[in-house]
Amino acid sequence: MAMWCRFGSMSNPHRGVYFLQGQPPAPSNHGFAMSRAHLLQESQATFTPRVKERYLIIHADDLGMCHAKNRGTIRALEAGVVSSTSMMVPCPWFPEAAEWVRKNPKIDAGLHLTLTSEWQFYRWRPVAHPDKVKGLVDKDGFLWRSVEEVVRHASPSEVESEIRAQIERALHFGIRPTHLDSHMGTLYADPRFFEVFLKVAMEYKITPMVFSPTPEILLMAKTRGLDYLPIYKRLQQARIPTIDYLNPQYAPDEAFEPHRQRLHQFIRNLKPGVTELIVHLGEDDPEGHAITSSWRYRVDELRILLEPAFQSLLQQEGIRLTTYRELPEIQGV
Repeated sequence: MAMWCRFGSMSNPHRGVYFLQGQPPAPSNHGFAMSRAHLLQESQATFTPRVKERYLIIHADDLGMCHAKNRGTIRALEAGVVSSTSMMVPCPWFPEAAEWVRKNPKIDAGLHLTLTSEWQFYRWRPVAHPDKVKGLVDKDGFLWRSVEEVVRHASPSEVESEIRAQIERALHFGIRPTHLDSHMGTLYADPRFFEVFLKVAMEYKITPMVFSPTPEILLMAKTRGLDYLPIYKRLQQARIPTIDYLNPQYAPDEAFEPHRQRLHQFIRNLKPGVTELIVHLGEDDPEGHAITSSWRYRVDELRILLEPAFQSLLQQEGIRLTTYRELPEIQGV
């Protein structure tokens, strides 16, 4: 949905693209500021998490993007420091990721439905036949680099064709996805795309990444003219579990120690309910260096999660790692 997404730039395609990364900028108008405060106060009374405990999904995005990404993510999953992941089906190294997931069927592995190809030289094409998704590809035949370009050029029917093709390819590879989410938040960037996302997820009976009506969600929706509560009621009627709080943190220029301190503080500040922390992991090798200038951030993030101090902190704080597979039981849906 449009109110959940801020578009990234081609120079740094991941910066700012995830929804729920912060409050939308407010105009300096005093009346609008009072309205925002009223909406926030009003919405605070509407949401209480279904659970009192502090549950955390540590979710590694982008499995299948490249070999370095696969190695780093698999290492974290095998060490138990990441509880969930999602795969990028159009990418060249998806078959390697799929083989590992098939051999480890208890892993909580979803699909990172991919409608963008953001890197300078490392690109991928749609899974659907190009003639069926002409609005999804650039002049070179690759998926668009930015979310904004997808919204500008693609139709809902083309988006639906592509995400269905990605799901079907995953099923062909023997994958039974536990959930569906969206690379760079593209499927949340336009209400028409979001409706397609929900429709396809429900038809395939795969849990979509969707959210509880927290004050932040309701405020963001209302300030953009969208009533989220009817959408949430539809999700409840369909017995779809929801994420209470999302941290899509991504700060590729951040040094190691501030990165480490920030993640530790995030764990200390977790609220009761189900929180998802999105991480981006990778190994230190020439392939990763060539693909993205943010390779060191991904290597550092893996190192931080693997440190005994991080695991000790989870235990000290009484945080319970969980998965999308466990969400329906946890939330009683």
